[in-house]
Amino acid sequence: MSDNIVPDTEHRGLVARLPQVPRDLAQLGRFDRPIGWWLLFWPCAFGVWLAGAGAQWMLLAWLLLGSVAMRAAGCVYNDIVDAELDRKVARTAVRPVASGRISKRLAWAWLLALCAVGLIVLLQLRWQAQAVALASLALVAGYPFMKRITWWPQAWLGLVFSWGAPVGWIALRGDHLDALAALYAGCALWVVGYDTIYALQDREDDALVGIRSSALRLGARVRPGVALFYGGAAALWALAFWLLRGDWVALLALAPAAAHLAWQVATLDPAQPANPLDRFRSNRWTGALVAAACFVVGNA
Repeated sequence: MSDNIVPDTEHRGLVARLPQVPRDLAQLGRFDRPIGWWLLFWPCAFGVWLAGAGAQWMLLAWLLLGSVAMRAAGCVYNDIVDAELDRKVARTAVRPVASGRISKRLAWAWLLALCAVGLIVLLQLRWQAQAVALASLALVAGYPFMKRITWWPQAWLGLVFSWGAPVGWIALRGDHLDALAALYAGCALWVVGYDTIYALQDREDDALVGIRSSALRLGARVRPGVALFYGGAAALWALAFWLLRGDWVALLALAPAAAHLAWQVATLDPAQPANPLDRFRSNRWTGALVAAACFVVGNA
């Protein structure tokens, strides 16, 4: 089992070249799956670019580093909490803590090291943005337990993974909070949509071990459910643009992202094992398209 890589991993060659313990730590932080930190970073970019203060490359670089570190920290924490459940699910049974290759003590040490990187990033922000970022810790701490008590843990994840939008915005300005609220709510629905797609991979195992998810709750209605979440996300992003600019033409900037989301729904096939993972990963391009729209609307 020590040579196994989580089935939905990326960059297998890079991870496989590492010695055993560093490789396991890299897998524990999901460094073999960069899609996660892209999805955490994009809302940060939305907030920064819609705020209208220009490109802000240095701020974005810090937020990207923070996204990589804190996404990894969140995964480590999640695996520590979920070790017993992960052993019962085929896709997650080979994870380092669940399989016993990494002890919980070492996992906690790795978590603290990643949080130290996050602290360095936090100190680069003005105090208002620091306060907003710290407020997310309660949401992060609660997330692993949501799958035990609600059919909609994806909704909680939406609150967590969208938090970069207010951090990026408040790092630059403190007004137009109505537009920020719409942007954040749109991101949260987007997360619910794509994580429902991701959860399709584990429906059978989740049902057997008692893990709850939106994919299980929606059942045969997954595709219209995802369409509803994505449609709501696009509508709320459009509302954010309207509240900021009040210009119908500005809404056209969202057309490419909306078309991409529609493509995901139209081509989603839960019966094909590779299809949901491919559609989930394609959201890195959704994020890029929405970020571009935010830059145009915020800075044009």
